[in-house]
Amino acid sequence: MFFIFKKELVAFFSSLTGYIAVGVFLLLCSWFLWLSPNEFNVLNAGYANIDGLFFVAPWAFLFLAPAITMRSFAEERKTGTIEMLLTHPLSDLQLIGGKLVAAVVVSAIALLPTLLYVYTVAALGNPVGNVDSGATWGALIGLVLLAASYTAVGIFASSLTDSQIASFLIAAAMCFFLYVGFDGLAALPYLKNINSAVAALGINQHYLSISRGVVELHDMAYFAGLTAIFVAAAQLRLRARMW
Repeated sequence: MFFIFKKELVAFFSSLTGYIAVGVFLLLCSWFLWLSPNEFNVLNAGYANIDGLFFVAPWAFLFLAPAITMRSFAEERKTGTIEMLLTHPLSDLQLIGGKLVAAVVVSAIALLPTLLYVYTVAALGNPVGNVDSGATWGALIGLVLLAASYTAVGIFASSLTDSQIASFLIAAAMCFFLYVGFDGLAALPYLKNINSAVAALGINQHYLSISRGVVELHDMAYFAGLTAIFVAAAQLRLRARMW
């Protein structure tokens, strides 16, 4: 598994695409938080918080996670190296797990520079350091959990096709639906009696709960379960290829 993990990290940071994906993610977050004239702009809001980061980051991850994972299996299938990987003394779960952990680590690396935003906002506060650290760290934990779920979806999408572009589009569409699709379904009139249950199936409700600084077991279990579902789906896809 470590071999796969190392291979994926090296492959990602050996290509210009990897740096562009991380750079676009940070550029989008920085523009929204510091430059764009919106209610979350730190310099215009008048109070010390970085709620804007935790609002825009899940949307930015809709593109970053598919970009990170689109080559996971699609390129292996296109180049024919998937057969070589499947003949290694690795289980399907180890193969997928190595790719998943590498993708989550890349996502975490993309988030690391945003700690500068936390430091800057704390320094700008009056008094200095006047920032809700509980909510901030809770939201960062939520973003890592969100990234894990998105990357699991991306790896599953990559296992479906040998086209990286198709993998990217499938993963982005699936992540978008998981993030806000269930909220849209819950708003339908004929589901009003079960709207809370339908909304609870989506990512947004659980992410919002954690981003407030309330890290509860059922929210963490949701993200772990969602990640496990798509890892299992990718595993079934690999087994189908072997059959």
